[in-house]
Amino acid sequence: MLTIFTPTYNRAYILPRAYEALCSQTSKNFVWLIVDDGSTDNTESLIHTWIQEGRIAIQYHHQENGGKMRAHNLGVHLCETELFVCVDSDDYIVKDAVESILHLWNSLQHKDKLAGIIAYKGKDPSHILFGKPFPNINPATLQELYQNGFTGETTLIYRTHVLSQHLFPVFDGEKFIPEAVVYDQIDQHHPLYVFPRIITICEYHNDGLSHSVALLRENNPKGWLLYYQHRIKNCPCSILRYKYIAHAICFCWKLSYRPSQHIPAHGAEILISLPGALLLKVMKKL
Repeated sequence: MLTIFTPTYNRAYILPRAYEALCSQTSKNFVWLIVDDGSTDNTESLIHTWIQEGRIAIQYHHQENGGKMRAHNLGVHLCETELFVCVDSDDYIVKDAVESILHLWNSLQHKDKLAGIIAYKGKDPSHILFGKPFPNINPATLQELYQNGFTGETTLIYRTHVLSQHLFPVFDGEKFIPEAVVYDQIDQHHPLYVFPRIITICEYHNDGLSHSVALLRENNPKGWLLYYQHRIKNCPCSILRYKYIAHAICFCWKLSYRPSQHIPAHGAEILISLPGALLLKVMKKL
């Protein structure tokens, strides 16, 4: 019923922790689907050793390095289970994660109306990673949760069918796009069942995406512009909307696009946001 998907790139040094956490699950009713995004370390041989051990069901696929969004799209395409949860290579799940997810899912009514389940990420099994807990809304979209005070990190268990309808856009020459591009689209159609439990334990590492945001923004302008286009469309008139427009203007400049043709905002809003865009450019914060 559940696929645990892990995209990985040169993470052989830390994957054993995720593997042991999966082997320790109280329920083995899952498949670990690994998409190797062109690793050059010993990831492939390590995983084949685990497959031969036979302790859990593992599917391994290797692709040319193309970024997490391409790996994610491939994972969704390969997935044969009802539910799909992405657990990054530097994360691991708590001991009863699979059992609790499946028990909850089997108890829910009208699952076809839901995108899936949203739960916490934790810094340990007892403490959420950071921020404030979920508000008392259920079901809810991601945007509703954040708009009502939630500020933490989430574990997203999606219905595979829903993800297959909202794949990550890809652009030639780019290897990253903010995940919110997909999650914002799903929010327009389906809410999530709010499960206030820690499912994933998260640690950030120096070779992770979160530590290279400036470089990601520099090297993936089309993906970031799309992110801001979506955010502008869904954001009412506010300071935050003008902030999004200012960032979009910067990416239009980088791509030699005319802001008036590529930003879903009124001309007056773009003019008002120009000083903010100039400030971002001067500060080299595209």
